[in-house]
Amino acid sequence: MARITIRIDDEFYARLSVQARNAGLGTATFCRDILERFEGDDPSGYHARFDEVHATLIQALAILATSVGERSPEILQKGLDEARRLLRERGLLDPEQDTL
Repeated sequence: MARITIRIDDEFYARLSVQARNAGLGTATFCRDILERFEGDDPSGYHARFDEVHATLIQALAILATSVGERSPEILQKGLDEARRLLRERGLLDPEQDTL
């Protein structure tokens, strides 16, 4: 089995230790479990729950956008413009590919 060493500050280690103890695991086992979930090896865990929340949020926003668009297309357009601006600021939308 491969081995790695990482350095973390004492406060972070203390939090990990408490969480590991609460989960009934050793610190190393707890950290391995976190890494496995983060890498997507936990199909019903972290990523699956995140994907479910993401899909629900998209559906709710689609319903809201449809409702606003039917009542006030101008307000919908302003909201979309603001959303694109915020996404570009955070590096989540490539300005060259933003054709809307």
